[in-house]
Amino acid sequence: MKKERRQPAGHVQPSTSTCDSCTEASCSARTRNAGESDRDFEDRRRLQERLCRIRHKIVVLSGKGGVGKSTVAVNLAVALRLNGNRVGLLDVDIHGPSIPTMMGLENRTPQGDQGQLFPLDAAGLKVMSLGFFLRHPDEAVIWRGPLKMGAIKQFLKDVDWGDLDFLIIDSPPGTGDEPLSVCQLIGRMDGAVIVTTPQRVAAVDVRKSITFCRELKVPVIGVVENMSGFVCPHCGTLTPILRSGGGHRIALDMGVPFLGSIPIDPQIAVCCDEGRPFIQYAADSPATAKLQEIIRTIDALGRA
Repeated sequence: MKKERRQPAGHVQPSTSTCDSCTEASCSARTRNAGESDRDFEDRRRLQERLCRIRHKIVVLSGKGGVGKSTVAVNLAVALRLNGNRVGLLDVDIHGPSIPTMMGLENRTPQGDQGQLFPLDAAGLKVMSLGFFLRHPDEAVIWRGPLKMGAIKQFLKDVDWGDLDFLIIDSPPGTGDEPLSVCQLIGRMDGAVIVTTPQRVAAVDVRKSITFCRELKVPVIGVVENMSGFVCPHCGTLTPILRSGGGHRIALDMGVPFLGSIPIDPQIAVCCDEGRPFIQYAADSPATAKLQEIIRTIDALGRA
């Protein structure tokens, strides 16, 4: 649906007027809710104004930690950007933000002006993470739910994302405060990509993530099975190290798409540690080829 911009990004109308961010009469930000304060009404309209300029919002989930979810999120965002899309990458892993390291953006801090923040630019990819605001890499973020909700709301409402084709949201493992806050604040998500490893102990948690999405009416784009075998860099033989096929079987059992399997490649770990997106700097890897197949499915959303 075509949006009509009448004000510069970040502009907030006085709370007594209707929202001018679009011409859609049914937009919830055009009218005040019963009992809503001036501040809450203004915040909700400003949030909606940002979201109206983002065509597709995709959250990357995992039922368990250590499955390579952030690696998939980073490389998905970079690949979509390389394919000509306007892309933002939002890290809402409050307690373990790893995007700054994976994107080579450590020790950099976003700038702000007139009540808004500007995401960092990584070769045309717009990036925001709580990790940019920590005073020291060892600093622990000890927050309860309301503080997490407030931070995520600020990242969506006060960050000048501009016009995007995709906003990729890297969420922490599980079905707790962060993914719940993202889905509630955005309201209408375009879908979720769920990442797992093949063995049963990890893949069984895919069920919880799928149930979470169904409860919140978030479409499941599909399941990605990461670390699915090891491809020998010398002979190309695929050797299953972890028990294989768990993600595929559960995706079929739960009636959601299976996007594909990504094999283990030592280059992935090297690229992550050095802040270089794997899909861009290891183009000849079998893992990159598999990842490209997965991304084509997601990129098709933006072409529709």
